[in-house]
Amino acid sequence: MGEMKWYVLRTAGGKEKKAAEYLKKEIERSGLTDQVGQVLVPVRKEIVTKGNKRTVVDRILISGYVLIQAELSPLLENIIRNNVPGMSGFLTEKRTGAGNLVERVPAPMTDEEAARILGTQDENAENAAHTVVDYRVGESVKITDGPFNGFSGTVDEILEDRSKIKVIVVIFGRKTQLELSFNQVTKE
Repeated sequence: MGEMKWYVLRTAGGKEKKAAEYLKKEIERSGLTDQVGQVLVPVRKEIVTKGNKRTVVDRILISGYVLIQAELSPLLENIIRNNVPGMSGFLTEKRTGAGNLVERVPAPMTDEEAARILGTQDENAENAAHTVVDYRVGESVKITDGPFNGFSGTVDEILEDRSKIKVIVVIFGRKTQLELSFNQVTKE
């Protein structure tokens, strides 16, 4: 057995997850699980707040592509190219073969590229979720958690890198700025 390498597979946009699942099933059905390490759709988890509801969603990092760690064989290559709906094959490179014929062969990722993408995947798994918020400065919000639960205020500043929001509330007749996490407020 040779060494497993990472390859990039092209898919129809928006069909990455379905194509990856179908590919995994085809690999199992064909008995090629020993030739494949992983089939991966690189995603980033985000918390999206819309209409006072928070949901965790997976955002695809590289739209239209699936990664596979495999030791390629002619059978596995054929399955990837011809048997998986929504998948159009490998990212390839041109090579000149016998008789100066140019052929397209699957191009493995460099170790640096694979480490960078896989490192991003690991980092996203550790960080759980990145928050995407649709608040705007000057918008009215209601505090839903903490000692100021029930107070209403106005967004003064959004600190996305820290997942915090600064809100101006009136306490005892005076304007006071509070720094709260995104999950402590909702839109009014």
